[in-house]
Amino acid sequence: MPVPWFLLSLALGRSPVVLSLERLVGPQDATHCSPGLSCRLWDSDILCLPGDIVPAPGPVLAPTHLQTELVLRCQKETDCDLCLRVAVHLAVHGHWEEPEDEEKFGGAADSGVEEPRNASLQAQVVLSFQAYPTARCVLLEVQVPAALVQFGQSVGSVVYDCFEAALGSEVRIWSYTQPRYEKELNHTQQLPDCRGLEVWNSIPSCWALPWLNVSADGDNVHLVLNVSEEQHFGLSLYWNQTGPQIITLNHTDLVPCLCIQVWPLEPDSVRTNICPFREDPRAHQNLWQAARLQLLTLQSWLLDAPCSLPAEAALCWRAPGGDPCQPLVPPLSWENVTVDKVLEFPLLKGHPNLCVQVNSSEKLQLQECLWADSLGPLKDDVLLLETRGPQDNRSLCALEPSGCTSLPSKASTRAARLGEYLLQDLQSGQCLQLWDDDLGALWACPMDKYIHKRWALVWLACLLFAAALSLILLLKKDHAKGWLRLLKQDVRSGAAARGRAALLLYSADDSGFERLVGALASALCQLPLRVAVDLWSRRELSAQGPVAWFHAQRRQTLQEGGVVVLLFSPGAVALCSEWLQDGVSGPGAHGPHDAFRASLSCVLPDFLQGRAPGSYVGACFDRLLHPDAVPALFRTVPVFTLPSQLPDFLGALQQPRAPRSGRLQERAEQVSRALQPALDSYFHPPGTPAPGRGVGPGAGPGAGDGT
Repeated sequence: MPVPWFLLSLALGRSPVVLSLERLVGPQDATHCSPGLSCRLWDSDILCLPGDIVPAPGPVLAPTHLQTELVLRCQKETDCDLCLRVAVHLAVHGHWEEPEDEEKFGGAADSGVEEPRNASLQAQVVLSFQAYPTARCVLLEVQVPAALVQFGQSVGSVVYDCFEAALGSEVRIWSYTQPRYEKELNHTQQLPDCRGLEVWNSIPSCWALPWLNVSADGDNVHLVLNVSEEQHFGLSLYWNQTGPQIITLNHTDLVPCLCIQVWPLEPDSVRTNICPFREDPRAHQNLWQAARLQLLTLQSWLLDAPCSLPAEAALCWRAPGGDPCQPLVPPLSWENVTVDKVLEFPLLKGHPNLCVQVNSSEKLQLQECLWADSLGPLKDDVLLLETRGPQDNRSLCALEPSGCTSLPSKASTRAARLGEYLLQDLQSGQCLQLWDDDLGALWACPMDKYIHKRWALVWLACLLFAAALSLILLLKKDHAKGWLRLLKQDVRSGAAARGRAALLLYSADDSGFERLVGALASALCQLPLRVAVDLWSRRELSAQGPVAWFHAQRRQTLQEGGVVVLLFSPGAVALCSEWLQDGVSGPGAHGPHDAFRASLSCVLPDFLQGRAPGSYVGACFDRLLHPDAVPALFRTVPVFTLPSQLPDFLGALQQPRAPRSGRLQERAEQVSRALQPALDSYFHPPGTPAPGRGVGPGAGPGAGDGT
């Protein structure tokens, strides 16, 4: 029988190490001391002012050690509070001064200095307590008879009962004398919570502990609160490292740092905190599924994850063809990773085949090729590892799936057969240096030209075969025409069925504009287009995050020869202008599912580096935005107004080499008819002014009407 993937009832049970505590009756503080000593507790607290250290006028009593013990202070059997008992151990420090030194301290020295051999010692010992949100100081008077005064020897201890503090809190204690002759003692005590106490049923704030139970029903989690009908309670689920916050308990949300907090709704009640998923394998799996790597610059990147976790990262080299990514350790080394902290690799240049591997618990958890987004797909390059030794000795090897092949070599691998050419390319500067230090270097050498030479004869044979086939078809002209006609129809029907990929990006200015975008996307889907828009992918967008979702959609669209459509609105223009001025967008300006805001970090480099023409198209709606309001950087690609320029817009969405279809005007009318109800609803809602107008540059009546 399979065991449920989490057994929270075990996590919520009583701790195996519990404390049985002594009980004190009554609310009054008290003090007592070792035999032979006399002590007294001042009636009220004092100000916590330790003052400066002053020279001792002779032998003095000084605290040497603090000792604590947990007790219960009870008003009745079932009404107790946790209390901290403190014992201060004292010793005699200092020496008797010579008679001539009496003038240094004045003639008003006490009798202990005038008759040193027969006097007792007195001290005022201060105990200072700090435990958020309370702090207090108490004063203990201690007297030691002359018979017990021995220099440098302990004379006993004085015990204070007791300081009340909250369960689970941290108490910091200081002890010093007044006046202060030496540096104060300090001690920190961590108090247990309800699960660490055997007498939790005597403390009212712990009564919530047995209420909570958790059970599993497939992928669902049930929290069972076993409370009476008249009992009020509060429940909170929160992320441990970021403070309390209310969340929905879903099995995909369970991660190691997810904790449960429960408490009775009574004044100053203590909240019981439980983090039951720390060791759960499914929670760790959810954590790594939500983790993402983000490339910030050529050398810097960070790990974005819901929880802090122990991990280490290293670079690896991934060759095309599906072979595993090979770690570059050595010559590089594994680096410890901290969540949301910028990390750096000592790279000179980036390369699409370089990837980052993240390991945790000696297991590969995450791997991403961060440089592929900006540098393109994987290349058929060979990575050369240069190792440098003493006296300028160096050796080279080529990294292959079977290992690192020394160059030159007589092995039968591809790198070995091309070893001489690779060494020549390295010496002539045709290889790209990725990393360099005193111990070695990494070089990426292209292999495309060698592959082209190898396949030259194959291509020649294919061309001869194609020429012979063409000659045969010319001899049978009538049959060839019919065959070509059928082939052309099949190709057109296949292309129409599949269509070109189009990624639609927009700024979610308001709900009315989102409905208008949805109508446009639905109308375009009736054409030979495969439209992707975040409105139809909210679940994936929430699971992956806007940045990761857009990166994946953009990469897939461009790799398939598709087009990215930037749908400009007043909100989109304002956000683009803000990015162009400051390089960052204002927090909270857009909704959590706004892929347009997340996309700017990747869209802008394509425009700045001149890669946008042919892959991007702009558009805006008539009467909502004039094309001149679009920032000049984005007008390097065509910007169309809809629906007035629908034919030209649909023509730009076709395949780059596709012929202009005679049905283009008919399709434009079809899209216009499908879009018109949404436009009327947006610009002329019954009884209310049109939304989205009068906001942002270029907005207003007549803006973008094409006149």
